[in-house]
Amino acid sequence: MTPGPVGAPPAGRHARPVGAPPVRALLRRHRHAGEPLACVPVTEGLLNRGFRLTTTRGTYFLKQHLDAPTADRATIVRQHRATQRLHALGLPVAPPLADAEGRTVAVVDGHCYALHPWIDGRHRDGAQLTAGCSRRLGTLLGQVHTALDRVMEPSGPDGPPHSDDRASADPQDTFRAIDELIRLARAHRPRDSFDALAEHRLRERRRLLAQHAHHRPPPAAAAGWVHGDFHPLNLLYQGAEPAAIVDWDRLGVRPRAEEAVRAAAIFFVRPEGELALEKVRAYARAYRRATGACGGELAAAAHRVWWERLNDFWTLRWRYQLHDRRADPQFPAVSALAVWWTREYEAVRDAFAG
Repeated sequence: MTPGPVGAPPAGRHARPVGAPPVRALLRRHRHAGEPLACVPVTEGLLNRGFRLTTTRGTYFLKQHLDAPTADRATIVRQHRATQRLHALGLPVAPPLADAEGRTVAVVDGHCYALHPWIDGRHRDGAQLTAGCSRRLGTLLGQVHTALDRVMEPSGPDGPPHSDDRASADPQDTFRAIDELIRLARAHRPRDSFDALAEHRLRERRRLLAQHAHHRPPPAAAAGWVHGDFHPLNLLYQGAEPAAIVDWDRLGVRPRAEEAVRAAAIFFVRPEGELALEKVRAYARAYRRATGACGGELAAAAHRVWWERLNDFWTLRWRYQLHDRRADPQFPAVSALAVWWTREYEAVRDAFAG
């Protein structure tokens, strides 16, 4: 229940596991939670740490916040307040449990922790979603975006922690990054099939960028509050119904339609790097109905996310620059998607906008 494979955690966001959590100290603050029986790490997630905590009074999800840009107490409290308000509106979220003094964040030895109810459920990717489930997914994300408009005030005391108004990727910077990653892939020892695929995809991407550099999109203005990391590992299902949207660490003000497109590119990507376009179409139509967004807004967002993918190599940066292979399994599909999306650009745009 920690952030998974969406996009690229930029340099500085990388977090490594540390020691076991101070369970007894935390439970002294949450006396209603009982005495500890077992604390087992939850394996999903790349940036923070989670544990299934079993006590004499039940089962809980214990989260340790490690991702530096979002691990301070004030930012976490903002996230908690948002989930509490969304829960009151009936959205499927899992707000934190307050301790005896009403606090939802505990700081122990310099680290922030939060205790949440344990949600029995499972993750489902696009292959496990029917067309009807795809529509419900689009509706759900649309409801999240419109509800955040109601419960968060960008100009008020909950001012936005992030505003994604950065310029789109400069292809000249990407060309330099490709050259460096090719050098690292060729020098990697022992060399294996992953390194060969990485070098092939990098050279392929350089050719594509040279062909499409004139399609660089203009900067996007921040449009509204978004979850920030909406993908299969952050959504739990019970049967066919969403039970809980988790991990609100990247809650912020960003272009909402781009979150819708990024989520679809993760939920509905097939192992060979293609998108299940009929499911994307059902999802996008439901999202537009829920938010009132027009087809042109989704088309522009699809263009920006396509450009983002064309210039992004976060899985290779993790492997070759951070010496961390946890993202390696994602590379084949992610790298193939950028190529397929470029070839099928019109069909993808139409699936989002039609």
